[in-house]
Amino acid sequence: MPPLFRRFILLFHLLRYGARLLWLAAPRDHKLHWIATLVTRMHEAGSPAGLQSALPQLGPLAAAFAQSLSEHPELAAGTLHDAIDAVAHLEDLLPPQAVEHALAAAFGRPLATIFESIDLVPTQNGFAEQIHTARLAVSATTPASSHRDVSIKLVRTGQLRQLGDDAALLRWAARWVERMSGAARRLQVRSLADAFCDDLLRRFDLRAEAANLSQTGHHFAGDERLLIPDVIWDLCTDHTLALRHVTSLPATDLAGLAEHRVNLARLATHLVEVVAQQAFEHGFFHAALDARRVRVSIEPDTLGRLVLTDFARMSSLSSDERAFFVHGATALFEQDYGRLADLHREAGHVPHTTRTEMLEAELRVRSEAHFAAHPHDRSAGELFHHLLHAVQPFDGGVSPRLAAAQRAFEEAEALARALHPGVNTWHIARTILADIARRDLGHRGWLRRLSHELPHLAQMMPRIPQLAARYLQQQHDQHASREQRQLLADVGREYRRTRVLLWACAICGGVLGAWAMLVVR
Repeated sequence: MPPLFRRFILLFHLLRYGARLLWLAAPRDHKLHWIATLVTRMHEAGSPAGLQSALPQLGPLAAAFAQSLSEHPELAAGTLHDAIDAVAHLEDLLPPQAVEHALAAAFGRPLATIFESIDLVPTQNGFAEQIHTARLAVSATTPASSHRDVSIKLVRTGQLRQLGDDAALLRWAARWVERMSGAARRLQVRSLADAFCDDLLRRFDLRAEAANLSQTGHHFAGDERLLIPDVIWDLCTDHTLALRHVTSLPATDLAGLAEHRVNLARLATHLVEVVAQQAFEHGFFHAALDARRVRVSIEPDTLGRLVLTDFARMSSLSSDERAFFVHGATALFEQDYGRLADLHREAGHVPHTTRTEMLEAELRVRSEAHFAAHPHDRSAGELFHHLLHAVQPFDGGVSPRLAAAQRAFEEAEALARALHPGVNTWHIARTILADIARRDLGHRGWLRRLSHELPHLAQMMPRIPQLAARYLQQQHDQHASREQRQLLADVGREYRRTRVLLWACAICGGVLGAWAMLVVR
């Protein structure tokens, strides 16, 4: 459907169903008065607070939703992705012939030359993608581990194209809303729509997902707790992603895991450790981690290892953000609220006028109840929530990436307790973060920071003689300029003295001449 025609269709349905929704939501006795009041308040809403004051006319649910999005705008993207996952099973699958044609077109050659066998019926179905299993032919490129069984994620181009049209339509609507509304310009609706669409389309960027998976595999190379499938780069295109196939079960399938004799207590411990290290040591983590994206290998060689899926939505922490969380959480575990308050101020999470003792008191009030609970009942994820959000009463805030890392850890902690209720996630988190902080402050951290500076030093070393000569020249020029200024000052002073003396002589000569003339008379 042409984008322009779809825009008119959308506008028609928006007006039709929007008006009907307002009419049904209005009270029965005074519908017109209620709608007029709502329109007036929406027109007068010049800020998020004003908009929230108008939305209660639609009911408590809309008001709560608007307030949540105004406080946590990053939740909008998560809500959309959750909605996409919820309706994924309703999407129509490609028939086998269409799958074969799409794969052959993506690879640029017949499937018989690549695979010994391939299942054209998908094993998993997503909103715009589906996953097939296949076995590589002997002549085909195989991964380094020599595993020939692969999983292929195929993007359905028709739905992806429609999604792109919808994203363009959303950008068009946001642009027109900004032109027509000053409040929308102040809220920067267009930039919000651009970020929203970019995050949505990034979900289906298979090359980026392959790169994210490969980097995670590099971070956890040789780790016996986690299994990262090998990427088969020769079979990765804009519409396909090929990985080593791993036979696994969902982490929530407790009966199946028990049947394969997986140690659930050890699995729960590994889950918390891996997610904490992923976010706060490597600074590269799943931005939408939940139970659906955690699986467990049941293959004989890798039995009981974690298998994380869906690497499309990843996020990263900067070195400053990672250092703040690691050392801030360590201070919080030690109940050193003063040091944590100083870390918040140094990181710029609160205005510079915020009093340290007030922030320290807020952290203490929020956190002490967690330390009073039984060790096995303590929640490190909830404590980390207070670590980040205790600055909100002071008109402060942390970056959305830090909040996403905290939510990922909280999801991992909840899943770990579902796997094994007796797991002490508090102790695990404290140990992991203390170890990371110790390495940051120890000789290893010093050497790592020095290694980061070595490339800059390597560029500066050959220039040191030139810089030294330039510095000495500047010092000489400054010294010479000081001497010149002193000489000019002395000359000016002598000039002023000479001028005063000449004037004095002239005046005295005039006085003496006048006196002599009077005496002669």
